[in-house]
Amino acid sequence: MDRESAFNNLEELLPLAAEWAMAQQQRVLCEGVPLSTDEIADARAVGVRNPERVRLLRVDSIPVPAHPMLKAAAASINFITATPSGLALENGIFVRSDRWGDRELIAHELAHTAQYQRLGGVVPFLQTYILQCATVGYQQAPLELEATAKAEQVCSG
Repeated sequence: MDRESAFNNLEELLPLAAEWAMAQQQRVLCEGVPLSTDEIADARAVGVRNPERVRLLRVDSIPVPAHPMLKAAAASINFITATPSGLALENGIFVRSDRWGDRELIAHELAHTAQYQRLGGVVPFLQTYILQCATVGYQQAPLELEATAKAEQVCSG
């Protein structure tokens, strides 16, 4: 599936993506650990409300959707790159083991958590994010650029 197909199938993809994201978030919330004091401060700095609700889960690799259509769409828009280091699913954040404790990565994912909150949850975030990735690409998606900028700002100050 190419980016145009992902864009054209957004209405069909969105419920699948939301179901997958909410199931993965639940896993992180059940198995993950709370943010450290410093991570809570970074979360607040990037705009996360109630950072005590956020959990981090260390994994060897970031999970990818199993549904064939969703997997193809995610690959086509680079929603989940070949070797992602982290993935925020609202209040649940996966962090790859070799990047555990990486402040800038965690701040970046926390910025995505703030975006989920600002946009109104999983479905509105995914709708916006997938649309951005499908139209301008992952690297130029405004939500991605914002998360990168906020992480850099927090870590440099």
